[in-house]
Amino acid sequence: MGHDLFTSSKVGKKYFDLANEIMGTDIQSIIFNGPEEKLKETQYTQPAIYIVSVILGHILLEEGQQPDMVAGHSLGEYSACTIAGSLIFETGLSLVKLRAESMQDAGTTNPGTMAAIIGMADEDVISMCNTISSDESVVVAANFNYPGQVVISGNINAVHETMAKAPDLGAKMAKELNVSGAFHSPLMEPAKKRLSAALDNIEINTATIPVYANVTAEPMIEADEIRSNLKNQLDCPVKWHETIDNMKTAGATEMMEVGPGRVLQGLTRRIDKKLTSRGVETLEQIKEIAHV
Repeated sequence: MGHDLFTSSKVGKKYFDLANEIMGTDIQSIIFNGPEEKLKETQYTQPAIYIVSVILGHILLEEGQQPDMVAGHSLGEYSACTIAGSLIFETGLSLVKLRAESMQDAGTTNPGTMAAIIGMADEDVISMCNTISSDESVVVAANFNYPGQVVISGNINAVHETMAKAPDLGAKMAKELNVSGAFHSPLMEPAKKRLSAALDNIEINTATIPVYANVTAEPMIEADEIRSNLKNQLDCPVKWHETIDNMKTAGATEMMEVGPGRVLQGLTRRIDKKLTSRGVETLEQIKEIAHV
């Protein structure tokens, strides 16, 4: 992915070259050529998605596609903040690199897993997790993706116990995810400490457009609020469907997913079918949008 951005756009060439310097490895080659197994490693996946998403976002801005508001799901919040002008590319990628490494280390130190619970209300999933969770074995609601899908996260035994109990409480499905750790749970505390220290020592600008925060589902513009929410994001749940609802209330009628994949387009359709949703993954797609 992203090879067309490197060969056919100035900002793509600039940022991919900067990325190799910041990462201290040939991230260009990994993104363009794989192997897929390496690209799927957290330490490479997160920076790769950030790099490609930010380049696409900047090209969209150059083509006059100015968003009224932005948001990003988990990692995507960093590219959203960059497009909104609160982070410069170099700072954002350095933070994403540290975030990925810290999350991978935390997953090794505190082994955990995640699972999608389908067909239960948010509050019922929260209640179920509270019943099973303990100081020794934690399970929490981690991603509120759309009404009827909540991802849980925590210690392996606690997640498995919750998955086994979910069908008895009305869940249509409980499916474990292929992840390397218990993201957005208390098991990410070591990663949060490392990332918080870095966030305290970098410059964050006032956003030029509202960024809807994962932690609060509310718009943020001020630097201190952005800094605080990025810290808390690692061990707090992603309030995604509330975010989309709040953006719609603020006037959003069309959502554009910027970056590889179509996951957010699918979530948007499940949250509100009246919202128009499309994606941008390539330079060709940007040209099509720019000439409509």
